[in-house]
Amino acid sequence: MWILEQLARTLDRPLFPWKNVLAAFSLGQFVLEGLLTLRQYKVLQRTKTPKVLEGEVTQKVYDQSQRYGRNKAVFSLVSGLYGQLQNLAFIYGDVLPTIWSISGRLLAQYFPSRFQGEISQTLLFVFGFNLLSTVFTLPVSYYQTFVLEEKFGFNKQTLKLWVTDMIKGQLLGIVLGTPIISAVLKIIQITGNGFFYYLWLFGIFLQVFAITIYPIAILPLFNKLSPLEPGEIKSNVERLAQKLKFPLSELHVIDGSKRSAHSNAYFYGLPWKKHIVIYDTLLEKSEPQEVVAVLGHELGHWKLNHTTKLFGIAQFHMFYIFALFSVFINNKSMYESFGFIKEKPIMVGFLLFSDALAPMDAVVKLLMNILSRKFEFEADTFAQGLGFSDALAASLLKLQIQNLSTMDADWMYASYHYSHPILTERLAALGWKGGKVTNIKSEDSDKPVKAADREL
Repeated sequence: MWILEQLARTLDRPLFPWKNVLAAFSLGQFVLEGLLTLRQYKVLQRTKTPKVLEGEVTQKVYDQSQRYGRNKAVFSLVSGLYGQLQNLAFIYGDVLPTIWSISGRLLAQYFPSRFQGEISQTLLFVFGFNLLSTVFTLPVSYYQTFVLEEKFGFNKQTLKLWVTDMIKGQLLGIVLGTPIISAVLKIIQITGNGFFYYLWLFGIFLQVFAITIYPIAILPLFNKLSPLEPGEIKSNVERLAQKLKFPLSELHVIDGSKRSAHSNAYFYGLPWKKHIVIYDTLLEKSEPQEVVAVLGHELGHWKLNHTTKLFGIAQFHMFYIFALFSVFINNKSMYESFGFIKEKPIMVGFLLFSDALAPMDAVVKLLMNILSRKFEFEADTFAQGLGFSDALAASLLKLQIQNLSTMDADWMYASYHYSHPILTERLAALGWKGGKVTNIKSEDSDKPVKAADREL
């Protein structure tokens, strides 16, 4: 606590240029990521297939993958510039005090007196700010879905589904956000300077609650889960789970193809009751043994305690975020820099604090990606130990071809952005020499499938 108090005094100085500091942080991150993208763009201009993939990837597929990568890189630069301009407008345009003031006037004019106060005004402020942010990101989201992804044949969404998902997301944010934000503000108000201990415990509770309620109340709003039909895949997965003593409760298939053709599999649940979810596209595009190999990799994360370790790291990260926020929450100079002379709204303080964390977040992202890639290699090795070396290599190659995933990467770009090793690194770690994997170059090799949200 003494260290935090000293830090609070150091930062709370009159006339401290908070706006310029936050703008500098934002610009610095934008420039860093832009330079990394330009480095990656040079790699995406190569015309020769990596040697390790020459026997499996046709020149046509490689060229198409490179074009897709270049298009995504340009989109990243343009959308990043658009976001940066928004952020600078947010910093220098007095957006926060304007929305806060409007929220207060609406509250006073249309709500009874018992709803007055910081919590109610914060709810209006957050939902208004979120709605405004969504409106400004609509052009970027629309272009990515219906122009970029459509150009390469990846998009499976209709405009109606896209709009419906957006509306559902906004409504879900209001339904879940109202009690959560209210509870967070109440905890801070009643527990004083030591609020971060209690907020941290509340955060852990929310995570456990989310794990429990997500498949029951949230997932069905967007996707349909159905039991995996009896057959070779189900039998082999159940045997594998039993062998590893994985507490498997249900095997589900999710209709991911209604939005895109990406392929994936994952598990969720409490420690004593787990559910495995397989995308319908993975079942469609892979051989049964390849699907089991993918799940062998995922179960490797569980068996090697990767999920537990990441959960523990997340709790530490959340704790130090809340502890650092306790330094900023009463920072008078920060609030005054952004037009809050008489008030110090907690949520406004947290938004500004989040911007101030930009340099630290960049470092954390880099370190977490390094750890994540280490875990991916270990999970691959685990699946290899189960006898899935060739099947896993086949699955990785198929997904690489179908998804037009980047087949090579600049090392600096990959270190900062990639949470998974690139394909050539994974194949080398699996000891794959080429010529063992069959049925990779199929008729569908040139047909793109949208890249997975979380690659294997």
